[in-house]
Amino acid sequence: MKTNVLGTRIAAEAAARFGVERFILVSTDKAVRPTNVMGATKRLAELVIHNVASRQGSTVFVAVRFGNVLGSVGSVIPIFRRQLSTTGKLTVTHAEASRYFMLIAEAAGLILQAGAMGDGGEVFVLDMGEPVKIVDLAKNLIRLSGKELGVDAEIVFTGLRPGEKLHEELIVEGEDVSGTTHPKVMKLIGNEKMSPTWSNRLEELIVCAITGERASVVEKLDALVKGYRPDYEFHGVDDPAHVPSPHSPSKSVH
Repeated sequence: MKTNVLGTRIAAEAAARFGVERFILVSTDKAVRPTNVMGATKRLAELVIHNVASRQGSTVFVAVRFGNVLGSVGSVIPIFRRQLSTTGKLTVTHAEASRYFMLIAEAAGLILQAGAMGDGGEVFVLDMGEPVKIVDLAKNLIRLSGKELGVDAEIVFTGLRPGEKLHEELIVEGEDVSGTTHPKVMKLIGNEKMSPTWSNRLEELIVCAITGERASVVEKLDALVKGYRPDYEFHGVDDPAHVPSPHSPSKSVH
C-alpha cells in the first residue's frame, strides 16, 4: 500500500507540480481481477494515475501493464537455477499454472514505446504472446542444463498459495483494446469515471495503511478496487459480506 499506492500518488503529484513532461507507471497483469493485495494495490495505482491525469496540467500520465520479465530479480528462472544447483528439486505450484513472459530488453523497449505514444490517462498493454506453463519452463531448464528429469532433477508441486492465480490475464473485465502504431503495444479502451467520493475514500485507505489498521485496509481495498475479492480468512479479518450494513460503500469507481 505505502509503495504502490501512496508512493505512486506522491511521485505523480510531484511530477505534475514540477511540470515533468511524461510519467510512466509500470503496472502488472496481477492488476487484472486481482486476487491478492499486491495486485489490488497495482490496480489502484493505475486508477491514481488516471485520476491525476484527469486534472489540468501539462504532464502526460500513462500506465503500462505487462507480465513476468525473464531473468529479473525474483523471477522464476533464477529461482529454478538455484534449486537445480542445490537440491535438484524445482518447485511448481500447479501442473496447469501459466504466466506471460518477456525479456528484459523487450520489456524496457516496449515501455518506452508506450510512454512516447500516450496522450494522458491511458493504460497500455504489451503483447506478450501466448502464456507459458511453468512446469514446461522447469522441464526445459532441466533439459538445457544437461540433466534428466526423474534422474538428476525432480519437479515438486506445492499447490497454489492464498491469493495466487492459476492463469494471469492482461485485460480487466469490461475493458477492450485497440491497436497503436506499434504492433506489440495495445491501448485499453476503458470507461473509467471516478465517483465524487473516490478521492476521499482513497485518502481514508492511505491513512489506514500508515496507521497499520490491517483489517480496514483490506476492507477498503475491497470496496475501492472493482473485481477484487480478498481472502478475508487468510488476512485474519471478518468478511464484511457476512455482516450486512445499510451504509456499506458501493464497490465501484463509477
